[in-house]
Amino acid sequence: MAIVCLTVIMRIIFRAGEKQRLQGPLICSLAMLFLLNAGVLSVHCQAPGALAAPPTSAGPAVITLEEAIHRAEANEPTYAAAVANSKVAALDRSNARGSLLPSAVYHNQALYTQPNELKGPQTGTEPAQRFIANNAVHEYASQGSINETLGLAGVAGVRRADAAAAMAAAELEVSRRGLVAAVTGLYYGSLAADHKLAVAERAHREVVDFTKLTDEREQALESAHADVVKAQLEEQQRQRDLEDARVAAEKARLELGVLLFPDPRTRFTLHAAEAAPPLPSHEDVEQAAAKNNPELKSALAALGVSNADVMAARAAYLPDLGLNVTYGIDASQFAVNGPDGVRNLGYSAAITVDIPVWDWFTTQHRVKQSEIRRDAAKVALSATQRQLIARLDETYSEAEAARAQLDSLDLSAATAGESLRLTKMRYSGGEATVLEVVDAQNAYVLAENAREDGRVRYETARANLQTLTGTL
Repeated sequence: MAIVCLTVIMRIIFRAGEKQRLQGPLICSLAMLFLLNAGVLSVHCQAPGALAAPPTSAGPAVITLEEAIHRAEANEPTYAAAVANSKVAALDRSNARGSLLPSAVYHNQALYTQPNELKGPQTGTEPAQRFIANNAVHEYASQGSINETLGLAGVAGVRRADAAAAMAAAELEVSRRGLVAAVTGLYYGSLAADHKLAVAERAHREVVDFTKLTDEREQALESAHADVVKAQLEEQQRQRDLEDARVAAEKARLELGVLLFPDPRTRFTLHAAEAAPPLPSHEDVEQAAAKNNPELKSALAALGVSNADVMAARAAYLPDLGLNVTYGIDASQFAVNGPDGVRNLGYSAAITVDIPVWDWFTTQHRVKQSEIRRDAAKVALSATQRQLIARLDETYSEAEAARAQLDSLDLSAATAGESLRLTKMRYSGGEATVLEVVDAQNAYVLAENAREDGRVRYETARANLQTLTGTL
């Protein structure tokens, strides 16, 4: 039916166009009707249920720790600012080195000066110019100029730019390792929150089953009603703990999602190895910290910047040598040869030496200022070295203690689970009280939560060691 209607409408439009009997608005209306029918036809030609089918959404992304760090590096603004500073410092270094090389300029200029009535000997038939600073009434300049300035200030500028680039690179590494530590803490914190949620769900199911058991024993006249009341109170508490665990898990996932996705509500799952990685020896950590610590490199680079500033300030005591070579046209005619056959193309060279004489002790004061800043940089470097030694020992001791406790926490969780199982068996046989069962349930939950907190503690300590060594 739709095809027949479309055919009729098309014939009317074509005949109207041939005979020009229909007005423009009517033809437009028919054309609109034709397009609407075409749209209806295209809709009917689709497969049944195509319009009602919602867009399929992919499953949640599986995020490993390495993937989380990679995503955070692309989304974290502080790290992005450190990357930008490092790139800018690298370009400043290139600019400073380029300032030591000669620069070339192609200069073009045309001058017109109001003439006098008199004719000068330099201008031939042209009147003399009124401004004595200009060479002729018409003057054209088209020249290539090469300039070079030699001085200690340029060398000091290059050294300062090199040190600043090294400092920016070290600060970038500090920012990166700090970001790695933060992401690691959030990653394993979110993973622990998910595990604690699973523990809370299991504990809630456990108390629900225990409440049913106390009801059955009460109906069989094997226990008092007080056991049912105590089990119901424990079930209510576990329900509240389960709600808190859900909120904590959601909060941890949102905090991590802010660093990973444009929309922090994006669904994702975390994947980490079950076994905690081993801890290297203290000697290996000390060697890596001495070679790869970015904070120490940043302090050394800051001292290099201060030394370059001292050199640049002292360079004001010395003269600067300027060189200039110019080749081209500077004549009253814009031509290679003048009217009298004289060649206009030529060159000139200039050497300039500026010798400082007196500046009211400004240079001396600037040198003193730079020396004061250099002394402060030396103190900062010494403090950084001392802090590195102390932080290294503290962090390694924390990681070593956390690693040693992981096996103990696993054993405690397994023991608490076995204790709960045996206590429930004893209660079913009438040999244990309801308080013993509740205590065993609480001990099991605490042991499992402590195990998750221990894993987070160890991974956080490893990440802090990475900020000092960059090898873990």
